[in-house]
Amino acid sequence: MPAPTRIFISGASAGIGEALARHYARSDTVLGLAARRRERLQSVAAGLPGRSALYVVDVADRGAVAAAARDFIAQFGVPDLVIANAGISRGTLGEDEGDLETLRRILETNVVGLAATLTAFAPAMRAAGRGTLAGISSVAGFRGIPGSGAYSASKAAANAWLESLRGELAGSGVSVVAICPGYVDTDMTRRNGFRMPFLLPVEVAAKRIARAIHARRRLAVIPWQMALASYGLRRMPGWLFDRLMRRAPRKPRG
Repeated sequence: MPAPTRIFISGASAGIGEALARHYARSDTVLGLAARRRERLQSVAAGLPGRSALYVVDVADRGAVAAAARDFIAQFGVPDLVIANAGISRGTLGEDEGDLETLRRILETNVVGLAATLTAFAPAMRAAGRGTLAGISSVAGFRGIPGSGAYSASKAAANAWLESLRGELAGSGVSVVAICPGYVDTDMTRRNGFRMPFLLPVEVAAKRIARAIHARRRLAVIPWQMALASYGLRRMPGWLFDRLMRRAPRKPRG
């Protein structure tokens, strides 16, 4: 498969999204970079080769995402690759009614925002008969992690939605890839006040994510050590998982 030259990335102002933009940027690429922070987007784009089109949008705003997709296609044509990366993370407690608003916001961003980003491009890519739609999910979606109920629920929903989309686009020439990283060293994870096993530098994570996308992996867990650990967690009986999670560290709230 040739290297993509027209790429759209959401959540591109920091973290994994920024690292992916730097990874894919070349003199012959056009990058559509979307995020909420204009100044940060401009800073990222300033250091990249090739051409960058900036879209200051919140992926929870479906109308704004759709408008960005229309503009990108009108200017540059159908993308070769769309990466729905934008996401947020907060600790939550299921017994705290005050965290319901946090749950709503996380679901709107991590599920609806991911879906809105890929849906905005899917019809044009189907018509073209080519391209890859990739969603950045998380290993947190494989089990319900205490203290991270909203985040785990959002990533479980993202995984299921991506799997459904893959079936719907089967035979169209458009690939759908779900990427489930473990811990990656970003501003988001630096708030965690606990040891994070198999922590990856963000640049290394971006290279491995790009490799999985290029291979059109249906579901890729990164790194391989976390893939093994998550395999065990997914098959662990509920009683044992519950026992292990009683003293597991909690994601910070707020």
